[in-house]
Amino acid sequence: MIADLKPYAEYKESGLAWLGRVPDHWETRPAFGAFVPNHERNHGMKEKTVLSLSYGRIVVKPPEKLHGLVPESFETYQIVNPGYIVLRTTDLQNDHTSLRVGMVRDRGIITSAYLALRVVDGVIPEFGYQSLNVWDTSKAIYGYGSGLRQNLDFSHFKRMPVPVPPPEEQAAIVRFLDWANGRLERAIRAKRKVIALLTEQKQAIIHRAVTRGLDPSVPLKPSGIPWLGDIPQHWEVLRSKYVYREVDNRSATGEETHLSMSQKFGLIPSSQIEVKRLVSESYAGAKLCEKGDLVLNRLKAHLGVFALAPERGLVSPDYTVLRHARELEDRFFEAIYRTPACRVELRQRAKGIVQGFWRLYTDDFYDIRVPIPPVHEQKRIMVQLDIDLSGVNTAISRLEREIELLREYRTRLVADVVTGKLDVHEAAARLPSEAAADTVEDDTNPSMDPEAADEQAAV
Repeated sequence: MIADLKPYAEYKESGLAWLGRVPDHWETRPAFGAFVPNHERNHGMKEKTVLSLSYGRIVVKPPEKLHGLVPESFETYQIVNPGYIVLRTTDLQNDHTSLRVGMVRDRGIITSAYLALRVVDGVIPEFGYQSLNVWDTSKAIYGYGSGLRQNLDFSHFKRMPVPVPPPEEQAAIVRFLDWANGRLERAIRAKRKVIALLTEQKQAIIHRAVTRGLDPSVPLKPSGIPWLGDIPQHWEVLRSKYVYREVDNRSATGEETHLSMSQKFGLIPSSQIEVKRLVSESYAGAKLCEKGDLVLNRLKAHLGVFALAPERGLVSPDYTVLRHARELEDRFFEAIYRTPACRVELRQRAKGIVQGFWRLYTDDFYDIRVPIPPVHEQKRIMVQLDIDLSGVNTAISRLEREIELLREYRTRLVADVVTGKLDVHEAAARLPSEAAADTVEDDTNPSMDPEAADEQAAV
């Protein structure tokens, strides 16, 4: 059905490069003719349901996520209703990755730092949302705003042309996109399930190799460590303080490569990921790591957010830099500490009351006991793991790329339909009556929203 879509018969110029031509019979209004800013504040604490813009969706924020906020703080929040559209309008200069537009599904309150809009008569809320969503995903939003950090206000775009189809055509567009997004999301979810199974298989292979070795016939002995279980009889067990020692070296010039931590990619140059980093006149005296050091984010270590340094470089002062205290294969111990079983141990030793602010101190890390095979065996285990995991890693990478392509296709399809490049009213009319009910939302978009606990973002 999607492949059969065709353009409209006649078009006119919109006057905007990112929007291009729009169907000739569509009305073109300034943004203030389609959207009205919300001005209702939560005076008197009329509403207590706190909402958050997360991964391009407006979600109810659980109480444990309300770090540092007290009831009086919510007096300054704005009240929003289902059908309102929320835009995160701050810091356009530094953040070009987040999804900035979401549609409200529940009545509640949201920070007044965001811009909340409601549609006027003649505009369906879902269509208004998709229109602003295309403005966001096309990156055209970054051409607006003002100030040092390029913040956005309604006055900055209130005269921007907005294409508005007739109401019945808006309804057809919304209906078609619900159906198409549902189909694409089901395909994405199916691939994610396969990735989860492959990841589980990968973790099992790693866990067995680093806790039992490569020879299934070798005699075993109790390790005395609950998360570890039995280990080969000839292996040692030592506390981590005898394996690694913390170092706190500082850069003399500050000219080394800046390194940032990502749960997915490990420790990599900051230039390879979009990460907001304060700019200093000089980084002389910044914390320094050497190639092969084990670097962990003290606040995220229990999530597996640590890795071996691929090169000499500068790291966050909140990172712990560990260097091996004896001869060993560093990759072997990186694999041990990353196993789900050991990460439970890391979490139990991390200190903190509020989730997201648990900190793993060095002395607590030192107290974790780990298996110590002979060095030559450590090396052989990692060589064999590279071989055993090659096929699994390739399959996971292929599926992740397929998901990425599906998301790119979905973004392009939504843009083409909402801006009138494709005519869907006949296709929408042929959809089954229950088509809209199949809609599901992708809740794992990798965008790096500040309010989202995105473990794969730079941390």
